[in-house]
Amino acid sequence: MIYTIKKRDGRTVVFNREKIKNAIMAAARAVGGDNEEIADRLSIQVIEQLEKDRAKGELTVEVVQDAVEKVLIENGHAQTAKAYILYRNKRTRMREAQSDLMDTVAEILVETSKENANVTHSPMAKMLQIASTGSKKYYLSRLMPEEHANAHVNGDIHIHDLDFFGKTLTCVQIPLGRLLLSGFNNGHGYIRSPKGIKSAANLTAVIIQSSQNDMHGGQSVAFFDYDLAPFVERERRRQRKIIDELEVSVTDEKLEKVVDKEIYQAMEALIFNLNTMHSRAGAQVPFSSLNFGTDTSRDGRLITKNILLAYEAGLGKGENPIFPNLIFKLKKGINMEPGDPNYDLFRLALRVTSKRMFPTYSFLDSSFNKGYSGEKEGEVAYMGCRTRVISNVCGPEVTEGRGNASFTTINLPRVALKANKDIPKFFNLLDELLDLVKDQLLFRFEVQCRLRVRDMPFLMGQNLYLDSDQLGPNDEIREAIKHGTLSIGFIGLAETLMALLGQHHGESQEADRLGEEIVAFMRSKCDAYAKEYRLNFSLLGTPAEGLAGRFTRMDRKEFGVVEGVTDREYYTNSCHIPVWQEISMQEKAAIEGKYHKYLNAGHILYLEMPSVPQNNLDALEAIVKHMGACDVGYGAVNFPIDFCKLCGFLGVINEDRCPVCGSSAEEEFELELQS
Repeated sequence: MIYTIKKRDGRTVVFNREKIKNAIMAAARAVGGDNEEIADRLSIQVIEQLEKDRAKGELTVEVVQDAVEKVLIENGHAQTAKAYILYRNKRTRMREAQSDLMDTVAEILVETSKENANVTHSPMAKMLQIASTGSKKYYLSRLMPEEHANAHVNGDIHIHDLDFFGKTLTCVQIPLGRLLLSGFNNGHGYIRSPKGIKSAANLTAVIIQSSQNDMHGGQSVAFFDYDLAPFVERERRRQRKIIDELEVSVTDEKLEKVVDKEIYQAMEALIFNLNTMHSRAGAQVPFSSLNFGTDTSRDGRLITKNILLAYEAGLGKGENPIFPNLIFKLKKGINMEPGDPNYDLFRLALRVTSKRMFPTYSFLDSSFNKGYSGEKEGEVAYMGCRTRVISNVCGPEVTEGRGNASFTTINLPRVALKANKDIPKFFNLLDELLDLVKDQLLFRFEVQCRLRVRDMPFLMGQNLYLDSDQLGPNDEIREAIKHGTLSIGFIGLAETLMALLGQHHGESQEADRLGEEIVAFMRSKCDAYAKEYRLNFSLLGTPAEGLAGRFTRMDRKEFGVVEGVTDREYYTNSCHIPVWQEISMQEKAAIEGKYHKYLNAGHILYLEMPSVPQNNLDALEAIVKHMGACDVGYGAVNFPIDFCKLCGFLGVINEDRCPVCGSSAEEEFELELQS
């Protein structure tokens, strides 16, 4: 008597009882059943049920599925009914994901999302975002366990770089010196070791770009000055050969000036390349970081001096370079005091910072950074994204050749809001959430382990990662990426303390003590995971500004406007004191600095200066040194930098006129009115 059924897309099609029988059989098999006769009899009962319900309205797929559930339960097939319901829910999630995907694609085709400031509006960027959106929907609806997906979607956690969930890893500290000295193959032929500094600098950009194409996160060089220094001597020999062929007489002093000029031009070209050459399907420039400052050799010092001078000069119109992130390493006896061999380079770095806000500073004498016995005097290196990568249980304690495999951030204020000022309850909820994130990171790690060397032909094929040289093209990468870190991050310690105590750690000692207890608790859990699983679990002070806004919006919707917690547009990053809090730089460094020892996956301290410090390098030096005295691992200073809306210049605009195009603030305002 039933001839047609209305599908979800609005089409009316011929009704087929066999599909009901097949669905019941599939659910039965999922729980160990295999009786077609029972399935046939039950399908007939479903038809009878539908005949009774016909008067209620048009027959739809949803009505049929409701009837199947009802018949299964009434006939005592509870397990089969549960399997059917779970399958039905999974299919619903998949359909919703597909519908959301189509809506998102339509939006992307109109305007590329600027969630990542490093993404352009180009056609390739749009294609990248469409692929990214499709990947996210797939991983959430089909691959990962439902509790992990729900925790991300609901805002309890944030799985970073979800679109690359099962495709690759996050970041790496590139063994640049080895690649340049031995040569490499980026997939289009073998590149021999360069004979001069310009070639070495150009190939550095190629190496960073090639590695970026295999990964979704940052590309960093841990020992930039040490790695480039050998090519200064090669440049010196090359210049001497040219001079000899010309049969002219040149003093050693004149030769050194020529070499110095070549180094500067090489560093300038490197900066230009890293701000223009694209990776990731042509949509982004590589997220690059360079660590340097401790090589005291003549040639290492020349590298440091000239990368700083080239960065100080800026791009073609004086604009601030976006990349690379420059990180100047500070170490007692090397560059921190007058008389140290590289103190003059520290002063130069301060001068460049006072104009460009870079370099930032890492402190090798911090309690948790000193004492390593690995390469280059055991120095620890950072990335501009705050990541600090070094082994804690798996592999040698070295920085180079490893990176972060993946990281996931906890919405810490939400845990506090759920606890409703009950601190023991807060720790219980946090304990459960940490275990969930641990399981999620392990699940993702297992997915990543199934990738093969050929899936990352440069990163693994050219042996950038530790122990990847022991693997063949078809081998899985587990033995290499076990050296990477699995990081648990957190957002909003300040808002968490506000929710629990009504004050944050920048306002009261009680809140500061509780804040340290919370962070220490998370670190102890990470250490326990590392010991249990023999993997490098670590704790990260998450820096993601966009994520801070996402969590806040979701929590405001669920919990309403809570004073000091959800009443602003974003949560405070990691363990930072809120920027609106009136507090001295010395006090801020002292409070935040003691948290860095717990954040072994990465951290940063920002000190906000009210004005440009160009005319007071002594004060800037004192501020940077104070960071080190507060056991900070990685720090930066921020101050106002102007932006010209007419020509795009980014830098300091004195006397209200752009130094590039000469426009005034009034002319920029007129331009805004016209547009």
